[in-house]
Amino acid sequence: MPVNFINQFGGLLIIMKNRIFGLVMASVLTVSAFCGCGASMTAADSDQKGGSAPENAANAAAYSIVCTTFPQYDWIRNIIGGDSDKFQLTMLLDQGMDLHSYQPTAEDIAKIADADMFVYVGGESDGWVDSALKEATNKDMKVVNMLDALGTAVKEEEVVPGMQAEEEEKSEEEEDLEYDEHVWLSLKNAVTLTDVLSENIQEIDPANKEDYVENTAEYEDRLNDLDMRYALTVSKGKRKAILFGDRFPFRYMADDYGLTYYAAFVGCSAESEASFETITFLAQKVDSLKLPVILTIDGSDHKIAESIQKAAESKNQEILIMDSMQSVTANDVVDGETYLNVMEDNLNVLSQALN
Repeated sequence: MPVNFINQFGGLLIIMKNRIFGLVMASVLTVSAFCGCGASMTAADSDQKGGSAPENAANAAAYSIVCTTFPQYDWIRNIIGGDSDKFQLTMLLDQGMDLHSYQPTAEDIAKIADADMFVYVGGESDGWVDSALKEATNKDMKVVNMLDALGTAVKEEEVVPGMQAEEEEKSEEEEDLEYDEHVWLSLKNAVTLTDVLSENIQEIDPANKEDYVENTAEYEDRLNDLDMRYALTVSKGKRKAILFGDRFPFRYMADDYGLTYYAAFVGCSAESEASFETITFLAQKVDSLKLPVILTIDGSDHKIAESIQKAAESKNQEILIMDSMQSVTANDVVDGETYLNVMEDNLNVLSQALN
């Protein structure tokens, strides 16, 4: 066989191989290693991707809804109620992974592509979503971006006195406004978003619209009742300030009830080591405000809170956890965890912090 033919044939195989590889990689969607709020994906994180999620009626369901986070998932469970057998409901972040560190798997992308409805937070951490939606095979999919749905109720990230700023340098082109993604920690936002989700579900399944309207009204009554209990607890509290030896994802909750807050880092910070100045400032606040509690969030190692406690003149503060619902797993859901249960528990912790 002539040498020139062999060389040409070999070159053709290489070209075909490269094209096939490119197509495969495009379909899998390589997601950016930097997943918003300053957090980045590490080699260790790559072994903890979204994976399988809680799903109901996977085989018999007429409609598929895919959510990224637990609050969305639980709100929708309450909306569909007794009609849950009509829906395959999937929660992508079901392994206790923080929103800011999540990367979708190829299986996750496939679930989104075929869904009748896809719900996501919409902040910087969801930078992968636009690419994922380009792979959608269901062109009639309902897409709910929570930040867009809330409009002007969305708040910019805020650095308060004593809070340690991010140690990252950004170019002028990257200096965009950063919005606080933790909108679900406001019960008022929960009511607004439940309305939006319900309206979309009614459009997907108009035959059962009355059921969804009734379920939504009943659930929102419970959300509003808990909201009023929060307001009453704050109004009767001896203090009007809370302090976190941690990140602070509770900005929306604090603003809802007029609370002053102090914390080591903003809610989306990737920082884990607080400076001497930050520890000293927060310890002085604990003393001057006579705070009985130093708060942390779920998944924290409490080291910063313990350092604040040691630096304070009085060292008898309790260290308590407020749950931001960023660590909820599929097993927690199976065991009966709900959005309202978590917010009830947070109210009890808040009451201790204010009294």
